[in-house]
Amino acid sequence: MTSKEIRASFIKFFEDHGHKFVRSAPVVPLDDPSLLFTNAGMNQFKNIFLGLEKRDYNRAANTQKCIRVSGKHNDLEEVGKDTYHHTFFEMLGNWSFGNYYKKEAIQWAWELLTEVWKLPKDKLWATVFREDDEAEELWKTITDVNPNQVMRFDEKDNFWEMGDTGPCGPCSEIHIDLGAQRCDKQHIPGHICAVNAGCARYIELWNLVFIQYNREKDGSLTELTAKHVDTGMGFERVTSVLQNVESNYDTDLFTPILAHIGELTGKPHVPGDAGMPHRVIADHVRALTFAITDGALPSNEGRGYVLRRILRRAARYARKLDMREPIIYKLVPTLVDVMGDAFPELKEKHQYAAMVIKAEEESFNQTVDRGIELFEKLVKELQARKSTVIPGVDAFKLYDTYGFPLDLTQLMAEEKSFSVDVAGFEKEMNAQRQRARDAGKWEYAVDFNYDHWEKITDGPDSEFVGYEKLESSATIRRINREGQHIFLTLDQTPFYGESGGQVGDKGKITGENIDLEVVNTIREGEKIVHITTGKMPEQGLNPAVTAAVDRELRMSTARNHTATHLLQAALRDVLGTHVHQSGSLVAPDRFRFDLTHFEKISRSQLDTIERIVNEKIWQNLSVQAEQMSLDQAREQGAMMLFGEKYGERVRMIKIDDYSKELCGGTHLSSTGEMGMFRILQETSVAAGIRRIEAATGAVAYEIARQEHDALNELQEKLNSPIDNLTIRIDALLNERRALEKELQTFKAQSSRGEIDTLVNSAVQVDGLKVVSSKVDVPDVDTLKQVADMLRDSLQSGVGVLGAVINDKLNFVCVVTDDLVASKRFNASDIVKKVAAVTGGGGGGRPHMALAGGKMLDKLDDALKLTQTLIEK
Repeated sequence: MTSKEIRASFIKFFEDHGHKFVRSAPVVPLDDPSLLFTNAGMNQFKNIFLGLEKRDYNRAANTQKCIRVSGKHNDLEEVGKDTYHHTFFEMLGNWSFGNYYKKEAIQWAWELLTEVWKLPKDKLWATVFREDDEAEELWKTITDVNPNQVMRFDEKDNFWEMGDTGPCGPCSEIHIDLGAQRCDKQHIPGHICAVNAGCARYIELWNLVFIQYNREKDGSLTELTAKHVDTGMGFERVTSVLQNVESNYDTDLFTPILAHIGELTGKPHVPGDAGMPHRVIADHVRALTFAITDGALPSNEGRGYVLRRILRRAARYARKLDMREPIIYKLVPTLVDVMGDAFPELKEKHQYAAMVIKAEEESFNQTVDRGIELFEKLVKELQARKSTVIPGVDAFKLYDTYGFPLDLTQLMAEEKSFSVDVAGFEKEMNAQRQRARDAGKWEYAVDFNYDHWEKITDGPDSEFVGYEKLESSATIRRINREGQHIFLTLDQTPFYGESGGQVGDKGKITGENIDLEVVNTIREGEKIVHITTGKMPEQGLNPAVTAAVDRELRMSTARNHTATHLLQAALRDVLGTHVHQSGSLVAPDRFRFDLTHFEKISRSQLDTIERIVNEKIWQNLSVQAEQMSLDQAREQGAMMLFGEKYGERVRMIKIDDYSKELCGGTHLSSTGEMGMFRILQETSVAAGIRRIEAATGAVAYEIARQEHDALNELQEKLNSPIDNLTIRIDALLNERRALEKELQTFKAQSSRGEIDTLVNSAVQVDGLKVVSSKVDVPDVDTLKQVADMLRDSLQSGVGVLGAVINDKLNFVCVVTDDLVASKRFNASDIVKKVAAVTGGGGGGRPHMALAGGKMLDKLDDALKLTQTLIEK
């Protein structure tokens, strides 16, 4: 079976057993701050397990994109060494949300593995949690597994937790015995092949998790209101078993990528240590491409730092294949060929992902070359101290900052008869790993526990009616009083809860003895929560209310939200189709729009973009919202937000034939309602991310009016018409520069008399004139001009001048041409030694060099050193 057939057969099996196929969530979980990356198939169902969300199905199956490189699940250091660890992998899974439980989960897993995929029953082993009598009994009664091949293990192996907090429970794992020849630990004395013994003979295929608890922040376990099933099977592993190959890297998921690496490097992949660079690169390009297409970017913090480490690790191994130029980005199209059908986002954004990877590779190559320079400098410093050991802290700096693996540092050290303090390196590495684990423990936002809220009425809540109307009657369902604020949910509401970058609505909720100001509206799971202040009776509450959104604020927000859609389309027209939205904030007064782009957007490009958006406003294009399936939206070419989790039914905002985007926000009915559009500024947010801030409507008009008033004031002050203003300003600036130059010349000439005095007082040393003196000058440029005149006047000699300029110590040294030609003296060497007396340093050319100092009281001592240096 091909990998595509295996994936399809898994999905079909569970669809035939009443499961809903659910698309993979993004590998970047932007809506879950407790995770750096999606690390399991159940992540997107977390709120269902916690009772915060309900779906229209209670059985699901999917194949989930996962990355495990930080925090609790950290596989990075193992990747490439063995045949089964990966940073990126697919997780096949099936779920029950309060529907079936252990019996069906075990029965169907056994049926798929042995009846559909025909795996040998005698090679399969089952493990259960040590206290789970029920699971053990089920394995022995409803399947024909060998009873002697059902084993119990403790929490380490058979109690599953997503993270430090969240859903968890006992689990049952299915392992397969691949034969004694597959053991990779035979060389270790005392090793015995067994389930969970850590060798490649027995590998885990499938983990059946029986979720019945939630792990709280204090470590305690809380029983969930309903019991669930969450299963996960490593797609790469089961593919290698079904394709009967030696390793995951021998499957058709990897072989095309490995072959491409061989073509690029001229070195085909081989098993064992020699093939480790190929395996690392093949694995890492998968993680990088999927993470980038889902909205992550390499950076120096959080998940971006993890991605940068992955990329640099891959680039290091590319150098082991003698590749000094970027090659990882060239593998992206091959990955798309392998996995693009299952994950269409790869096809949509592969060009952008390749651009990001290439830019990072180029940056790393420059960095690692710099690392080699620092290594050479470090060796020289150690040799001067008569030491032949590279300190662990320095070896780690080369590793962490410049991407040098320890073995590369050891190899370079050996070539110079040095060794490396490995223990010190490991100490620093362990500290770094702890920092990485801490980075993975993002503080999880406190969930609203609605069971603790005061129930006012029964029934469903949070039906959003705000697309059609801004005021509606409603019934209060639950309330929660905290300080001056009252949080409440309604059966239906016109208030838009903050999401998708759009801020929440404000307005009023009124009723019998109720007068509440809605200061914000947020979404918590499927619930729309109104945050209010004001008056509400403690007793005898009439739940019937009127909910009214602030119309002016909503319209202003809608103007800006529709503008973001026009802006993205215009950006892609002007900059290219690599542009995608990577974030936004849509408020009533203005909005910001983050986009993927690798250089500053020029002023002329911004003008063109602004003009295009305004033209679309003047054309008064129709804005329509359409409900459709996700597949239909893809077919129509709708833009999708990085990292957004979409359901099977989506809402598409269509602006005539110019823009199509999936969006749940509120919009205008036509672009003409926007009035006008102005770009306020363009800045950098991170590598590869630019930010545009803009405004529409009355705010844009007010900004234009302020600019017009400023221009009028300039016309009056400069006595110039508007079309001549730039010419007038340029003339004034040129006039100022000319006057400044004249002033500098005058200052230098005024120092001529002082130069003559300095030359006349020069000390004769071996027939040379030597001048060392303090001078009074206003700036460094004047100091250089005075030094130039001194050099011309000396004929043959050396001069060192010191000056205090803006409370900072400055030195300049000049050497005449005859002494430079004979190489007797070098201004750069002299000024460094003089400045060192004051705790400073500097340098320059042989005939003139500058330096700075720190200790003002050492100026005279530094100048006295000049004559001593010449006499030597």
